[in-house]
Amino acid sequence: MAHRRISVLLGFITLGSSQQIWDIWRTTWDRSNLFSPVGASATGSLPLNFSSAGSMLGDAGIIIDDASIFQPMDGFGATLTDSSASVLNKLKNRNYGNYQNLLNAMFNPTDGGTGAGLNYIRVPIGASDFSPSIYSLDDTVGDIAFSSFSIKQIPPYVFNVLHDILAVNRYVKVHLVPWSPPAWMKSGGTMNGGSLRPDMVSVYPIYLLKSVQGFRSEGIPIYAVSIQNEPQNSNPTYPSCTMTPQVEGQIGGSLRALLNNNGLSNVKIIGYEHNWDAASQYPVQLMRTSSNSFDGVAFHCYAGSYTNQDSFTSSFPSKEVYFTECTGTYGSDWWSDIKWYIDNLWVGSISRGSRTGLMWNFALDGSGNPKLPGTNSCGGPGCRPLVTVNSDGTYEFNQEFYAMAQTSKAILPKDSGGSFGQRIGVSVGGSFSWALRASAFVTGRVSSTDWRRYSIVVLNWNDNTNGDWDPIPVRATIKFRGMQAMYTFPVGVTTLWWFAPAR
Repeated sequence: MAHRRISVLLGFITLGSSQQIWDIWRTTWDRSNLFSPVGASATGSLPLNFSSAGSMLGDAGIIIDDASIFQPMDGFGATLTDSSASVLNKLKNRNYGNYQNLLNAMFNPTDGGTGAGLNYIRVPIGASDFSPSIYSLDDTVGDIAFSSFSIKQIPPYVFNVLHDILAVNRYVKVHLVPWSPPAWMKSGGTMNGGSLRPDMVSVYPIYLLKSVQGFRSEGIPIYAVSIQNEPQNSNPTYPSCTMTPQVEGQIGGSLRALLNNNGLSNVKIIGYEHNWDAASQYPVQLMRTSSNSFDGVAFHCYAGSYTNQDSFTSSFPSKEVYFTECTGTYGSDWWSDIKWYIDNLWVGSISRGSRTGLMWNFALDGSGNPKLPGTNSCGGPGCRPLVTVNSDGTYEFNQEFYAMAQTSKAILPKDSGGSFGQRIGVSVGGSFSWALRASAFVTGRVSSTDWRRYSIVVLNWNDNTNGDWDPIPVRATIKFRGMQAMYTFPVGVTTLWWFAPAR
């Protein structure tokens, strides 16, 4: 018995002394750090140690509750529109070295590397508002046999760039989304606005199946497919299509059967793909009639609040939630945008169940181009992508990338072939609790004997006093399983992690 007590005590001491924070990544309000490694692993300094918990010494306390486990994460990314692929492909031809550097910075998931590991990519089926022209994958009127269907309608540079990304990141998940059915399937005879003809409801699922098969024939594995992007939006200046929950449900049911019967039962079907504000309506109605056909629903940020996701998850807690689109615009304030993205998307939406975090375009030029000729989409200063690519072969990452990269880094697999992170419980207390926003994740290991990685992403937005600009760091206690570590969070976004045995 005495020997057992000594063993347990030694085990506790070993656990406490071995829990250390070596890895810290930081983006600060003044851009002195931009997704920069600043921990002991990068600087050669001493790591932060966890010690026995006492009274909270900092101005805030970040309490990790790893007994509360929530949704697994599928990853972060954006949409590879025709325009994004075109801009990236031109960079490849103009400056191959910069192209490779950009891909590695955005997509490389290597543990210990400097890449953000972005891995979730939406790809339009046919034209969108960021295409060179309007097209579908079968523009032959009345071709219900789809004898003229061709995946080659998609510009070849889309597949070229996709293959280059896949070569950098083995974990890429591709999610197909149509902006509109072919024009001949629609009531107005155009891909721009309008709705699907009733007699095409049974035909359109075949088009979607063939799209999935077409991408696979080009060597692109498909993780998920949606029925319609923004089904409550009809815009006469770019491909769009209104669709009721009942019609989307019918299409989803037929598509599910087609996928299953063609060896594609692993391809997910995601519904809705529209704004937060209707979360209690459209997606709920869709699941009530067609729950068995859909794996989940996706949300966009352009109306409503991330808290609206609760009205869907409370009705269908077993269904998956994806966040798949938001965009900034050129000319907005860099630090204000970072705060909004972390608060609403990479903490807010994720805390409400989202498995993914996506922005709109991966890459555009400095004016938010190229766009579909004649479209009124992204008017004014233009939509800002994750990365701006310049005509001289240089590029700059934007605030959308830095906010996303800080969170993506926290969930990447630790081991080759390992799992992505899973959200766990976290809360913030103390007199400065209002100054910090946090997400927390645990990443499993390939070997059950290896310690798991525990990560937190923390926004310090304590940047003014009585309305006057005054960025103040916050000294916080990180509490975990009866142990604690101290860290001073600068105004900005900080990602850090440590390792501990499985519970």
